[in-house]
Amino acid sequence: MSVRTLKQVIPSVPTSDGAGVKLRRSLGSQRGLYVDPFLMLDEFSTDNPDDYIAGFPAHPHRGFETVTYMLDGHLLHEDHLGNRGDLKSGGAQWMTAGRGIIHSEMPQQAEGRMRGFQLWVNLPASEKMKPAWYRDIEPHEIPTVTLADGGTARIIAGSIHVAGVQTDGVITDRSTDPRYLDVELPNGSLFHYGLPDDYNAFIYLYEGMLLVGAGEDARALKPQSGGVLSRGNRITVTADNGAARFLLLAGKPIEEPVVQYGPFVMNTREEVEQAVRDYQNGTLTK
Repeated sequence: MSVRTLKQVIPSVPTSDGAGVKLRRSLGSQRGLYVDPFLMLDEFSTDNPDDYIAGFPAHPHRGFETVTYMLDGHLLHEDHLGNRGDLKSGGAQWMTAGRGIIHSEMPQQAEGRMRGFQLWVNLPASEKMKPAWYRDIEPHEIPTVTLADGGTARIIAGSIHVAGVQTDGVITDRSTDPRYLDVELPNGSLFHYGLPDDYNAFIYLYEGMLLVGAGEDARALKPQSGGVLSRGNRITVTADNGAARFLLLAGKPIEEPVVQYGPFVMNTREEVEQAVRDYQNGTLTK
């Protein structure tokens, strides 16, 4: 087996989005800084309500999917389709913008911690104009497995094999075959994960320290940083100098042009310009 190595480190950078929500962005922090099929990853984590209280008022999307995963706090999702989802601690939501969706995500708390992630997953050209779709994922719906060397993994998308047993996550039917795991490891624990060699993989470390790779090829990854992994059919990481917690993201690359303008992600400039016109004249979602 070929073990993947840490090819590139992408530190997250402070920014804001929505109506002024403070967050840290790794993927997508610069134009073209993608790991196909993943376009953007934001981490939000604060105890100060001034950093999140304004939320994300109604706004459009077209051409990709968003995955919001909440560790702490309470957000309310509402969209033009009539979907209403309470996103609470430990829960997630998977939204396919497709042809177009207009939605909002607003805090349902005036104090306390707000902590979680939003991931953007690209869609192939053949799916960018399909009907919008939404799935609210309750905390109890996300499988949690105990790992062979200690620790746990929550499986939002994809699957994991432990001791010869496969456990599937909530989302398993996307053309990019996304894997989205939240892994927690005690100090010194190893985590192994098999993956097709041609899939792209990215780790975002949000607590502790990790060694990525095996033996002399292992490299350290610091918290609030993303790691782009090399090709290979096995991922090996070790919690170093304390417990660690990270997101593992992997998927089948689309290998198509990406043209992004704000909340619209298409394959050509003309398609993006059409999306802007559709939103302006009220036909984005029709």
